[in-house]
Amino acid sequence: MAMAFKMATTGMWVTDECKNSFMEMKWKKVHRYIVFKIDEKSRLVTVDKVGGPGESYDDLTASLPIDDCRYAVFDFDFVTVDNCRKSKLFFIAWSPAASRIREKMLYATSKDGLRRVLDGISYEVQATDPTEMGIDVIKHKAN
Repeated sequence: MAMAFKMATTGMWVTDECKNSFMEMKWKKVHRYIVFKIDEKSRLVTVDKVGGPGESYDDLTASLPIDDCRYAVFDFDFVTVDNCRKSKLFFIAWSPAASRIREKMLYATSKDGLRRVLDGISYEVQATDPTEMGIDVIKHKAN
């Protein structure tokens, strides 16, 4: 049977697939991003979509629903001012204005539990519309 990690505060469980996909992204660089969603009926946080290493930040933002909450992790590669290649992992809490109040509350209260399971996140971005998580926001936080 697959293991899951319980998030005590909300009674939600994070599936093994979430943690394993994150570890593959962090250590093996096989994913550019991972989108997670909460299944209210099963009380599980699951992987909704993964983006391959060749995908971009635009691919991630295009995969987020306009009326539904999600969590996402993005592996941002950049070059520093002193010409060093770096990579930072961003956690994105996507809670669009058009999503239901109950869903927004569920995602808000479950976020910290998921963050604890995903060890190694550098930055967090909370967004209710695409402009709040534009690539300029990501670049600014990374530098």
